Amino acid sequence: MDLLDQILPLVKKPARYTGGEWNAVRKDWEKTELKTVFAFPDVYEVGMSHLGLQILYNIVNCRTDALMERVFAPWPDMADMMRENGLPLFALESHRPVKDFDIAAFTLQYEMSFTNILYMLSLAGIPLRAEQRNEDDPLVIAGGPCAFNPEPAADFIDIFVIGEGEEVINELLDVVLACKRNKLEKKEILLKAAGVPGIYVPSLYNVFYGEDGSFLKIMPVCEEVPGRVTKRVVKDFDGTPFPVKPVVPSTEAVHDRMMIEVLRGCTRGCRFCQAGIIYRPVREKKPKTVLRQSAELVKNTGFDEISLTSLSTSDYSPVLDVIRSIANEHAGRGVNVSLPSLRADHFSVELAKEVQHVRRSSLTFAPEAGTQRLRDVINKGVTEEDLMDAANAAFKEGWKAVKLYFMIGLPTETENDVDGIVQLARSVLALGRKNGVPRGRLKVTVSVASFVPKAHTVFQWEPQELLGSLRKKQDDLSSKTRDKNLTLNYHDANLSFIEAVFARGDRRLGTVLVKAFELGCRFDGWSEYFNIEKWLEAFRLAGIDPDTYAYRRYNYDDPLPWDHIDAGVSKQYLILEHKRAMESIVTPDCRSGNCPGCGLCPALEIEPFYAGSDLNAQV
Repeated sequence: MDLLDQILPLVKKPARYTGGEWNAVRKDWEKTELKTVFAFPDVYEVGMSHLGLQILYNIVNCRTDALMERVFAPWPDMADMMRENGLPLFALESHRPVKDFDIAAFTLQYEMSFTNILYMLSLAGIPLRAEQRNEDDPLVIAGGPCAFNPEPAADFIDIFVIGEGEEVINELLDVVLACKRNKLEKKEILLKAAGVPGIYVPSLYNVFYGEDGSFLKIMPVCEEVPGRVTKRVVKDFDGTPFPVKPVVPSTEAVHDRMMIEVLRGCTRGCRFCQAGIIYRPVREKKPKTVLRQSAELVKNTGFDEISLTSLSTSDYSPVLDVIRSIANEHAGRGVNVSLPSLRADHFSVELAKEVQHVRRSSLTFAPEAGTQRLRDVINKGVTEEDLMDAANAAFKEGWKAVKLYFMIGLPTETENDVDGIVQLARSVLALGRKNGVPRGRLKVTVSVASFVPKAHTVFQWEPQELLGSLRKKQDDLSSKTRDKNLTLNYHDANLSFIEAVFARGDRRLGTVLVKAFELGCRFDGWSEYFNIEKWLEAFRLAGIDPDTYAYRRYNYDDPLPWDHIDAGVSKQYLILEHKRAMESIVTPDCRSGNCPGCGLCPALEIEPFYAGSDLNAQV
């Protein structure tokens, strides 16, 4: 590809665009019937850290009749060079234009990546809106957590996958392949795809609004289309395909290590957390499966760190025994084991010792709120004593730095709750000094995010706190955490505001997305590119008030733009939990043996996790 060879020396990090990595799969284009490309709407080093990409890449490329290649959002310098030289967006494996593929599959991990979908479609020469595309254009599909409120992106996506991709991808590809063989038109393909459980085709639904512009309902256009789309769930998590020969990035990635998902789902019931709802129920891998996969990953990748990933890895019942086993087998090769953010109540001195067996990784604890009252409201289930015990264990075992994660703007939050963040941070700092950590090396980092109400959560009816109020809280925290050993980081409140708008948005926001893209919005998750003024101008040009989305308080019986998407947990359960939150009543984790009645396990015919099992006998 001579033109590409000429361009690459002129851009930053050219390895983002070359392909040819270790374990990459390149199939014979002419001999493969169905061509798909996984499109990650962010840069290479972010996308290559996404385990879901590796999982689907492995599943599709194990088929003899299909291939999957990869494409990432080019950094603006590369995009400028591509436009200047007439080079369309291309896939890494074959360097073929994305427009040549049968399917372009986007992942929706974060609302602020939506403009990058338009950015990539534009670079590929694919019309932005689904209704503008012809029979020669790829089917544009999308999945991921943001697909659980698909409406803001509905104008641009032909097919949404609701739920876990491993469970549905082969069924969807079979339908598309059969239609391709029979030379069916796109409208017929979409109708047949809508018959696959877990598939949402937005063009087959009409949206109704009231005279005042408020959302009323979404209805299918014909009887063959389901009124509600229920998420797909992998029932045999231990047996589902897992990539033990993942593509190894050719340049440093954000998470530059091996990843093994040991646990999927979370039953802690944090009331702000969307992932805790959409990834239910909890499913664990058997230790022997984890050990086998870790051995194959070490052999096939060359990485020197294994990350045991999940929403809460310290809740993985055999975590300590698995870490010991991995360390015993691979520590001699210099392979370290790391864990993501830890719950303070499941941390122990013993676990700390095992995690630092080869070298010490950073530790992050997430109390989320500054007082016990507010932690009860959000159902966090972590006490100040838990946090102090965890931090004490870490400092005693030699850690010098601890990170604490909080949120501000949570429902019912008061000034006292915000002050509690400062008090907890200073208590952890004092604990480090008490344990003799040298002042020059002791570091407590406090990261503070603004609460964003999300679809399908207990707090989906709650408004976001006003921007001015959030900024004042950030200023107060800054003034009260001035210490050379204490660092405060907080997210841009403007960005959280736009995120909230799209998290609870409806289909009318498609016009705003187009306007924002035309004004130059892209890479909005990157601070150097996010521009609130451009976004506000886009809303003005579209004639839409963003405040009505971010700041509206819904009633329980109000229609919601995502009501036609079934995440498996009943709305009645969410209402009950919301009422309990307002009374600061804690709901126990169902893994303790008490089913709170979310309704998911019986509906899926899955036995509740805690029923009839001796977790200690798994290793």
